Amino acid sequence: MKYIPSIAFEEMSGSAKGVTAAKVKSRKYIRNRGYGGSTRTSYQASVKAVFKQLSQAWKGLTNAQILAWNAAANTAEGRSVLGTKGKISGCNLFMRLNYWVVYCGGQIMTAVPTLAGVEAPADATVVLSSSAMTFTLADIPSDVTNLKLIIQASEPQGNGITRAYSKAAAFGDPLTPVTTAINIKSDYDAKCGAPSAGYPKVFFRYFYVNTVTGEKSGEKMVSAVLSA
Repeated sequence: MKYIPSIAFEEMSGSAKGVTAAKVKSRKYIRNRGYGGSTRTSYQASVKAVFKQLSQAWKGLTNAQILAWNAAANTAEGRSVLGTKGKISGCNLFMRLNYWVVYCGGQIMTAVPTLAGVEAPADATVVLSSSAMTFTLADIPSDVTNLKLIIQASEPQGNGITRAYSKAAAFGDPLTPVTTAINIKSDYDAKCGAPSAGYPKVFFRYFYVNTVTGEKSGEKMVSAVLSA
């Protein structure tokens, strides 16, 4: 709750005890102090652990190796959360590629890999019922030797939600691409909880990762609704 302070508090700012003094568009106010939650999921903890490992590995590279990553980054482009293109640093490139290599069970690359790109996966169909949740790709590449399929999903959403792809997070191990149905229910339910009549919708994002180079394909999206 916000309170308009008196003139005696005109220059106050910051937090003390249980309140915060702030100013927005020249309007001063005092509100109850907010405290961020400290809960972290096991997935968040594991991601943090991987990046800590990669940060230490980057610091251990030789000067020549760092220069090589910086040079490779000059020809690479990243995308911000808004979808705009931007240049990335050698450290960024090292982190991005090695994250997926390590995530898929590989060892940290100190040398820059030869990048060739990864095509986005084909359309997928998800069948969702009280007893099953299957994910089926319409097609797969002719050679999937170094490819893994990563599926991310939102927690069950209510009927009023029409788009929640941004809430999708990983819930299972990397998968080998196949054209047969993959049963993902046990992994999904263990992390997100089973969909129900009140929360029947699930939104998925999925993509391929090259386990040797760490390259990630473009993402595809699909949603499913719990059948009666």
